[in-house]
Amino acid sequence: MRTKGSFVLFFFFFIFPLALAQLRPGFYGTSCPRAESIVSDLVQKRFSADNSVTAALLRMHFHDCFVTGCDASILIDSTNQTQSEKESGANQTVREFELIDEIKKALEAECPSTVSCADIITLATRDAVTLAGGPRYTVLTGRRDGLRSNVDDVDLPGPQISVPDAQQVFQAKGLTSDEMVSLLGAHTVGFAHCSFFKDRLTNFQGTGLPDPTMNVTLIPKLRRICDAASTDNFGPKTFLDQSTNFVFDNKFHSEILSRRGILQIDQELGLDRSTAPMVSKFAFNSDEFLRSFASAMVNMGNIQVLVGNAGEIRQNCRAFNPLKAPTPSNPGNTPKPIPKPKPKPRPRPGKGGRKQKPPGKERKNKIPRIF
Repeated sequence: MRTKGSFVLFFFFFIFPLALAQLRPGFYGTSCPRAESIVSDLVQKRFSADNSVTAALLRMHFHDCFVTGCDASILIDSTNQTQSEKESGANQTVREFELIDEIKKALEAECPSTVSCADIITLATRDAVTLAGGPRYTVLTGRRDGLRSNVDDVDLPGPQISVPDAQQVFQAKGLTSDEMVSLLGAHTVGFAHCSFFKDRLTNFQGTGLPDPTMNVTLIPKLRRICDAASTDNFGPKTFLDQSTNFVFDNKFHSEILSRRGILQIDQELGLDRSTAPMVSKFAFNSDEFLRSFASAMVNMGNIQVLVGNAGEIRQNCRAFNPLKAPTPSNPGNTPKPIPKPKPKPRPRPGKGGRKQKPPGKERKNKIPRIF
């Protein structure tokens, strides 16, 4: 007997290819030929000033796609009426919104109302990964921007999530367990605030002891970092890859094999039977990791995309376009104003006509009201 859940999965995978059929490489080749080069140039400029932009854009892209799909809903500012996704605690440390604004401004000057904010995030992330030493993969374009951004929609997995639970989250988005391991490899250029892992250093799961799965030589180092004063609004932070901080490579997986994973979910990837073989494979084969990561990024970038006439192309990535006055869907059926009837001619006296009524006494014709 088919369950409701199986129907939903069938519906998802039936609709998914239909949407992808409308995405393609070089979507803006005619409408905005310089679009991708404009994005690339501005990301290059930002990377030269701050190479942590790679981690920031990867996080933005993931947080956008895993909520309501890759629709740039994460970029919307809150209003007096609605709290947007930005207000979620999970998104408080998402950054580089200003870079997206700069790119959008340049694209609007080049070709107004043409390139979506969703495509900007996707392209910019790819370019930043390449600049950090990662693969340059082909991005399908043609996404449109969403019309909803609500803080209540945000339900992102936290760093303490178990591997089985994480697998379910990724599977719900159409991604495999191997793709999950690949995508979490983005942590090779990432960092985390101490509040996300400090319990592993002193009181893991209420035991009063450090996490026994963490390399003992790493614990004192992390304690010093977390106990130090910090000017960061969210407290001290450290790199998730302790060997090659800003380089996109497979060293993150090597660190996991050495039990030097910072976040609990990262370390558990190397301990769980279903994911440990893939971690080991990536740790010893850089090319395989880069290839798998590129493929997984393309698939993640296609989650619940809006295409065709769905959504909109925002003029400002931080706000939905102003509503336009509605136009009749069928002008031929538009009611026409009822013409005022012409008064009947008065009969002339002396020629058999009715007696003329005095002026002001004739009966007025009533015109029906239109409600």
